[in-house]
Amino acid sequence: MVYRQRPPRAKQPRTSPLPDTPIIAAPQGAQDTVTCSSCRACCCKLEVLVIGDRYVPDEMTVVNDWGGTAMRRLEDGWCVALDRDTMRCSIYTRRPQICRDFEMGGADCRETRHEAGR
Repeated sequence: MVYRQRPPRAKQPRTSPLPDTPIIAAPQGAQDTVTCSSCRACCCKLEVLVIGDRYVPDEMTVVNDWGGTAMRRLEDGWCVALDRDTMRCSIYTRRPQICRDFEMGGADCRETRHEAGR
């Protein structure tokens, strides 16, 4: 039996690994650098799931409507761990993993700031 080789494939152009990732441009005249101190903590109004985080204080968590553990939020929507005087996390060294993964100035951060009008 004789096997024939397939003809070589034409090279395909490389595409972004995440083609649906939105790119949020900074408003004209805005600083390109995003820092937590200039942000006013938009991310601290997002729901934060606590998955396998042993160091988050129990009194700062709640069971959400779907049975998962989440950071408790105050009546105005802010995370209970947010220090309102400094706009910084009061449990920074014990913060949930999802907060650790939320990169300052990253795509998620910029999108959240954009949605908040900042």
